[in-house]
Amino acid sequence: MIQFPKRKYQIIYADPPWSYRDKMKGYSFSLDHEYKTQSRQWIARLPIANLAEDTACLFLWATSPLLDEGIKTMADWGFHYKTVAFVWSKYTKTGKLVSNLGRWTMGNVELCLLGVKGKPNKWRRNNSIKQLVQAERTRHSVKPNEVRKRIVDLLGDRPRIELFARERIAG
Repeated sequence: MIQFPKRKYQIIYADPPWSYRDKMKGYSFSLDHEYKTQSRQWIARLPIANLAEDTACLFLWATSPLLDEGIKTMADWGFHYKTVAFVWSKYTKTGKLVSNLGRWTMGNVELCLLGVKGKPNKWRRNNSIKQLVQAERTRHSVKPNEVRKRIVDLLGDRPRIELFARERIAG
């Protein structure tokens, strides 16, 4: 498990181990075989607020069925939801759109939410950053490098930390 550092950051980029709490558990397409998922309450208790400067941006990955949990978790961490910063439209290595079994419709996008603490409005360096990211899906839970690049293009090379479920976030 990764341990949380003592220093503070202006940009936090996170992909928590969300649990779907449903019948997917135990199936090959569930998350259980990739990493240990956790409840929203467990995720909300992570010391993310301690990592944030007084003025900071949070980029939080969430899937469509868990959008409300993502927004509530942002608030628990001391951030105000602003928008969906990025929508990752996934495609395979052969260029076909990924279509996963969805709850109501076939899912093929993942959302990266933007939350703020304080007033980072003046940090925006580039007003032409696009929301839609079309990138190949590689290993499970690995996010496209293009999103990291766009965050730096948007806000500059500020002190930042990345916290991902596949790295077994410590709580």
